[in-house]
Amino acid sequence: MTPPVVDGLQCGPYDREVFEQLRAGGVVCATATVAFWEDAVETMDALAAWHDLATDHADLVLIARDAADIERARAEGRTAIVLGAQNASPLQGRLGFVRHFHAMGLRVMQLTYNNNNEFGGSCYEDSDPGLTRFGREVVREMNAAGMLVDLSHSGERTRREAIDHSAVPVAITHANPRSLYDHPRNVADATLTALADRDGVLGLATYAAISGRYAATLDDWCEMVARTVERMGVRHVAIGTDLSPKAGPAEFGWMRKGRWTRGAQRGADLATAGAATEWLTDAAGLSRVAGRLTERFGFTEAEAAAVVGGNWLRLYETAFQPHRGD
Repeated sequence: MTPPVVDGLQCGPYDREVFEQLRAGGVVCATATVAFWEDAVETMDALAAWHDLATDHADLVLIARDAADIERARAEGRTAIVLGAQNASPLQGRLGFVRHFHAMGLRVMQLTYNNNNEFGGSCYEDSDPGLTRFGREVVREMNAAGMLVDLSHSGERTRREAIDHSAVPVAITHANPRSLYDHPRNVADATLTALADRDGVLGLATYAAISGRYAATLDDWCEMVARTVERMGVRHVAIGTDLSPKAGPAEFGWMRKGRWTRGAQRGADLATAGAATEWLTDAAGLSRVAGRLTERFGFTEAEAAAVVGGNWLRLYETAFQPHRGD
């Protein structure tokens, strides 16, 4: 029996076919991106559209506001959708908007995306100023509201300072160890150690641009899982595919360029992008991961279950609860 699968990050357009792919992959929960560069009103529009979409396909999905909703979706044979933002741009300089967006269903937010901002540094910039004063306030407010701090596109200094500053464990939802594939989006070993020491979780991406040879086949990707577990411990490694179901040129153009440039921006797709991820064309392929980890890489069934879903479920149980601090 395939254990429950949780995908810590996806993005792109969704429809009934995508929801059926999630069910085919045994995915009991997936985090869907509602904002990259969007402002507050645009993000509210996206959240409203997601709630309408979930209502229209209520036999397949529900919007999860807490860990109990995820368990309810699992019991009912549906997929829980966690709504997340890959940037803190929806706040528009207003700390109080953290709680407003939490009330509208947002449960995961990256502090920075592909540019430095008022909260901290990005992995793509030449310099990383670290977590700013405003960034520290936002992390504290996210903890208090019950919103998971995501550091996937942040610079290393910002990542480490946010890990230390947060009162609850944080996540890097979709990145890989930089020591396994050298890419700006990926994470230094020292940061992975800090993340594990604070009981955080790394979601390993299947995106070929940041996975190199580890994206080519299921065995290659499971090798990356095994090598990451050796570095961090099985409790801290999970799945964050970065799949973009049905995304096309318009969606990828927005992800990479937003409104801040007219120039060509390739995002993570650098010249050394590596092989295509042929084993995972959609979420249905995720049903194969747990079995391959046990059959070929020596994981126990409990360890494989933790990686494919249990570690996210444990983190959500903590992070989605309000934490008032000292």
